[in-house]
Amino acid sequence: MTTSFAQSDALRSEVDHRLRTFVDGQRPLVSGPELIPLMTTAEDFLAGGKRLRPAFCYWGWRGAGGDDDPAIFTAAASLELLQASALIHDDVMDASDLRRGMPSAHRRFQAMHEESGWRGSAAQFGEGAAVLLGSLLLVWSGEMWRTSGLPAESLAAAEHVHDLMRTELMCGQYLDLLEQAHGENTFESALRVALHKSGKYSVEQPLRLGLLLAARREEPWIDRLCVQYGQKVGIAFQLRDDVLGVFGDPAETGKPAGDDLREGKRTMLIARTLSAASDAQAAEVRRLLGDPGLDAGGVVRLREIIEDTGALMASEEMIKRYLDDALNSLEHAPITAEAREALVELAVAATSRRS
Repeated sequence: MTTSFAQSDALRSEVDHRLRTFVDGQRPLVSGPELIPLMTTAEDFLAGGKRLRPAFCYWGWRGAGGDDDPAIFTAAASLELLQASALIHDDVMDASDLRRGMPSAHRRFQAMHEESGWRGSAAQFGEGAAVLLGSLLLVWSGEMWRTSGLPAESLAAAEHVHDLMRTELMCGQYLDLLEQAHGENTFESALRVALHKSGKYSVEQPLRLGLLLAARREEPWIDRLCVQYGQKVGIAFQLRDDVLGVFGDPAETGKPAGDDLREGKRTMLIARTLSAASDAQAAEVRRLLGDPGLDAGGVVRLREIIEDTGALMASEEMIKRYLDDALNSLEHAPITAEAREALVELAVAATSRRS
């Protein structure tokens, strides 16, 4: 197996195959014509993505001496069900219209209600159906993890981290809602949200899960690696996401240009902008940020302020610094050579992505 497997089609293919197999196994339970839209929407949401979380889990497993047990792909693939659940719920909370270039789940269900001419609020139906689908995928993620086929000793060693990861994600989602409600934030508070909502469950905890599944016990070096590498890559990953949410190409991100600005997301990028802005610039940011009707001119103006305050450059510098620190931490980590090379490749891919 070569190091290029870290981001290869082969790894994604393994994950995709196990996701399809698991979802197909749920069909007898989710049967009947009325439930077909749930399954169809679930399959569509599971079809996309770069599979970074399973990759970090897999290479944690390999790094700690895990063998070629195919069950590791099933356990790692379960993290994509958690990711899909989080995205569906996040889109409801942010009132997002698109996800990966397709209508978000709640908009799909809303459109189904409207086209069928049903009674009641189509928007409320759409949101309710999406919340239920997201919750269903969350349940499935736990089931797929538990029934992956890995040894009971491995699953027991990682169980507490698996539970913690899901708790951190939910707390991060709540903290994100709180940030938007407060209307003001600091870089530190935005960083806390980013860590809980995205950074930890995107990089640090998937890596930790893989390491613990293989090692079957806590080791000081495992925690050290997960903090020094995983947490820093996770922060850089979220910083890149902040930048893409404002400056990303819609053709790459699958969302309208400046969508994060219309949603009023209080990201680390925005926090840094406000802290460096003049009074006039800060007032303009506060006036435009979170306006659902923000037009292309408003997006351009906010981008100009973000660049003029140095916030964009500072974020890019932080991404590079966090990435460099993370890569340095791998040099003396007691992991296999192929895993070290793969984790370097994954860190670069996670922090330099375009979508």
